[in-house]
Formats: sequence, C-alpha cells, structure tokens
Amino acid sequence: MKQLITILFIGLISFGVNAQAKIEFKAETIDYGTIEKGADGVRTFEFTNTGDEPLIISNVKSSCGCTVPSKPKDPIMPGETGEIIVKYDTNRVNPIRKTITVMSNAKTPTVALKIKGLVIDPSKVSLLDKKEKSVMEQ
Repeated sequence: MKQLITILFIGLISFGVNAQAKIEFKAETIDYGTIEKGADGVRTFEFTNTGDEPLIISNVKSSCGCTVPSKPKDPIMPGETGEIIVKYDTNRVNPIRKTITVMSNAKTPTVALKIKGLVIDPSKVSLLDKKEKSVMEQ
C-alpha cells in the first residue's frame, strides 16, 4: 500500500513539472520603417499561450526611457492570446534600435523583443540634400 501511494505521489509531482505555460510571439521584431517626428509610436506585439498552464507576464522592461512597454494584468489561459503594447517617443529624431525584455512563468522565462526604424524631421534638410540642390541649380 505504501508503494502504491509513493508511486501515485511521484506521478503527480512529475505531471506538475511537465505542465507549463509557453509563450509564442507572432513576431519578435517590429520595424517602424521611416516615420516622421511626432508620428504615432504605439506598436503591439501579439502572443499566444501555447502551453497547458496559465501564462503570467511578471515584468516587461525597455532598454531605455524613450520606450514604454505595458503588459497584460491578468494571466493568459492556455490557447488564449495577449498583447505587449510598446510606445516609442517619436519626438526623438534618430534611428530606433531598442529591446523590450519580457519575463514570465513560461518554459522560456525571458524573451527579448526588438523594435527598429528611423524617425526623421521633414522640416530639416540634411547638408547632403542642400549641397545636391545647390549643384543642380548651377
């Protein structure tokens, strides 16, 4: 009888170890392309919990203060989808190369998402453009 109870107990423990949440992103990189200063900087990373346990996103952080990510508040049940929303400050005229780190209870507990692109200011003309324009006028 003790052996039967021991075998059942070990079986339950091993079943619990195998049950896990799994996070699968539709895309792990979002390319903003070339956008103008002040444009909408909000983008969404969509994901699905492909595991068999509820997925809990414990923390989402960015590599700098110009990018603000937000995570789902509630657990994502198996088979359900969720979103990580990222807002980049498009008032910064520069190339975009940022990493958003997602931490969860998934089989892969840390996932690095990336955003990239270029923010331009159409009201400013580069020195190269000015030089080309003056050469053409001559």
